[in-house]
Amino acid sequence: MGQKPSLNDRGKEMKQRQAAPRGKNGRGLPPLSFEDMPAPPVRASKKPFGAMNEAQGHYLSTIDVNTIAFGLGPAGTGKTYCSVGAAAEAFRAGETRKLIFTRPAVEAAEESMGYLPGELDEKFAPYFAPVREVLNERLGQSRVDYEIQAGKIVALPLPFMRGHTFKDAWVIFDEAQNATPSQMKLFLTRIGEPVKVIIEGDLDQMDIEGPSGLEDAIRRLRHIKGVGAYEFTEDDIVRSGFCREIVKAYRKAA
Repeated sequence: MGQKPSLNDRGKEMKQRQAAPRGKNGRGLPPLSFEDMPAPPVRASKKPFGAMNEAQGHYLSTIDVNTIAFGLGPAGTGKTYCSVGAAAEAFRAGETRKLIFTRPAVEAAEESMGYLPGELDEKFAPYFAPVREVLNERLGQSRVDYEIQAGKIVALPLPFMRGHTFKDAWVIFDEAQNATPSQMKLFLTRIGEPVKVIIEGDLDQMDIEGPSGLEDAIRRLRHIKGVGAYEFTEDDIVRSGFCREIVKAYRKAA
């Protein structure tokens, strides 16, 4: 029989085992670097939600008093900030049970989302990014992630609207200038009750040929009770002074 190791020897052996790497990081995985570590979730802003200028105040009032509100105007005026922020506040207060976001799957290069490999949510995610930023700011990223998993916050591409009914929800249709009249009709005929619908776009940034469903809808619906519209101007741009001057330069050239 071999000599029994002393307590001192066993202590040394234990220290050597603890110091020796198991695999790569002790679990057979490569060590994490700071670049690999996930970013901390965005916390909900403690700053009260509200208009940043007089024009946004008028737009928020239009949203508040109408069932269907149209928001028109150039990029950088805060249309998405107002609509998504107001929707998030209503959701937080329990005034609605669901938030639905849609837009035409058309890129600036005049290409549709198409039938590409990958899940629908994965393909539509880039279109949803501007909305997601505002939701994260108002509700917090963890809450947004939870509500998406629960089906309470939904991003639904316009081509997949058929068969859906909007009820007990706030529905925001962004970049609506790129919808055709038939697509706009498909969207509008999904409306049930109770619902709040916000339709936004910039008719100077059309990426489709032919008439815009946004312009067509305003012309057809403007006399219906419960439908309102607000139009921003280039002077209402809040993104930056450069953005304001660039928009003015392009509009002047047109």
